[in-house]
Amino acid sequence: MRIKKLLTFEADGYRRWGVLSADEQGVYSADALEEAFFTPLTETLSEFIRQGNDSLSALAYALEQNEKTQAVSPIPLNRIRIVSPLPENERNIFCIGKNYPDHIAEFERTAKADIPAHPVIFTKAAAAVIGTEDTIQAHASLTKELDYEGELAVIIGKTGADIPLAEAMDYVYGFTILNDVTARDLQRCHSQWFHGKSLDTFCPMGPYILLRDAAPDHFTIRTEVNGEIRQDASTSECIFSIPQLLHILSQGTTVHAGDVLATGTPAGVGIGFQPPKFLKAGDTVRITISSIGTLTNTVR
Repeated sequence: MRIKKLLTFEADGYRRWGVLSADEQGVYSADALEEAFFTPLTETLSEFIRQGNDSLSALAYALEQNEKTQAVSPIPLNRIRIVSPLPENERNIFCIGKNYPDHIAEFERTAKADIPAHPVIFTKAAAAVIGTEDTIQAHASLTKELDYEGELAVIIGKTGADIPLAEAMDYVYGFTILNDVTARDLQRCHSQWFHGKSLDTFCPMGPYILLRDAAPDHFTIRTEVNGEIRQDASTSECIFSIPQLLHILSQGTTVHAGDVLATGTPAGVGIGFQPPKFLKAGDTVRITISSIGTLTNTVR
């Protein structure tokens, strides 16, 4: 069985991680594979990522043996609760602003986007991470301009600094979906973006990590709010490519295995409509990225 997607989940009162089955209807739990085939696997997906190719080889071996013996059966998805792939994440969440020309145009209320010469880089608090089907807190006492931003996120697979452009993709472990939830009024009020993007629950992420070798050259991103399509774009439209972003970000700054890089959002965010379509309690946001899956969250 080819390893394509990894996930973290809760079942029977325990948090585990595993491999999504080929039919995407179940998950092979890493702890069950470890026990069945005496293959050392880590306790968390974060640790697994940090151990790199050796751990991937061990997991591939266990899955190969399981195909022969059927010793471990996948747990049906309807018997588990999928959480963020990296729920214990204490690493950096780097984010890129203004990476799609149409988004710049809608945000700045201009017909022609002023393309940045350098990436706009900011961060979100790791404590804001939640998983699919988790609740986004409206924080109604703090913000009246709650917005969504569907984004492709890169999971860094190995530690390095001053990464050459030609080697940048070697540092990519895989990809997931991230919703860069934003309080636009706080973002505007504080000038710096961190606070308005880092309130509790403002970083939904998941549901799976798609491994780099299983990924397409480009992804499509579609965001729906209550079934209405708001964003529909391709990562081919990005101003700065993933290799460029990693190359630039790593200049003088060490990126670590387990770091997350959100690559920016396309046009169609709530503030871009006239009048704006901000989120309110009861709204459901669904972000679908091709080959990865769908991240779903409801505002409360």
